[in-house]
Amino acid sequence: MAISRAQLLKELVPGLHAIFGTEYNRHENEHAVLFDEETSNRAFEEEVLFPGFGEASVKFEGQGVNYAETGEGWISRYQHETVAMAFSITEEAMEDNLYDKLSTRLTKSLARAMASAKQTKAANVYNNAFSSTQLGGDGVVLCSTAHPLQSGSTASNTFSSQAELSETSLETALIAIAGFTDDRDIPVALQAQSLHIPRNLVFVAERLLKSPGRVGTADNDINALNNMGMLPKGYFINHRFTDTNNFFIKTDSPNGMKMFNRAPVKTSMEGDFETGNVRYKARERYSFGFSDWRAIFGANPS
Repeated sequence: MAISRAQLLKELVPGLHAIFGTEYNRHENEHAVLFDEETSNRAFEEEVLFPGFGEASVKFEGQGVNYAETGEGWISRYQHETVAMAFSITEEAMEDNLYDKLSTRLTKSLARAMASAKQTKAANVYNNAFSSTQLGGDGVVLCSTAHPLQSGSTASNTFSSQAELSETSLETALIAIAGFTDDRDIPVALQAQSLHIPRNLVFVAERLLKSPGRVGTADNDINALNNMGMLPKGYFINHRFTDTNNFFIKTDSPNGMKMFNRAPVKTSMEGDFETGNVRYKARERYSFGFSDWRAIFGANPS
């Protein structure tokens, strides 16, 4: 349905003092710290696990060498989605200059709606990190205690007993990250980079990462997390994280959390001959997802 003069009646009345509702500041591009962005020129992108070889074995004198086997593992697929929004204005509203009065607000509102959709889709990858509605290429959720490895064993990137954000839980998570292995059980040198939290945990995170001494104790101990620079990029708040207690540590694992940008945002407009209405549209196409679960350690204490 086109926006008509009846919907913008006050704009026709001289002396209107102010219009409000669309001029708020925004939480801009919070997805950028959650994902590594790449471009795409295909309908979808796939990334495949190649586990390589396990550790070499001893060759005893006079015996033959062992031949290793390998091959492709599971596949992660990024299926791009088209996100679009449009509005139209009646011919009569155009004649009465309503679009001229509201053009800036309408185009800003369109951009705001498009940006909000992107931020929500990005955050939902983390919001669903413990949900069976979102499975990775290995067939389990993003944060699981039982990621299947090609060696036949399993690995975890969450707590066996969930814990709230604290000095102890952060230290436990960092120790777990330091013990990550590849799919052949060979230790890998991954480092934690940043902490990602909902707005509800901002004061806890600030005390944990910025205090020079240990938090909540009378001991004169240093804050090891701060002193050792265990989270060199600090912490980031995401205002679209829906659980008030969940938190995530992002590592430097390559090919982990990814966004593929298939078509950047584009706007267009056209007139309709039959009605005289003018239509405006914004459109972009992208996908969010993950390949290597080692990019994240997550907690779900609620």
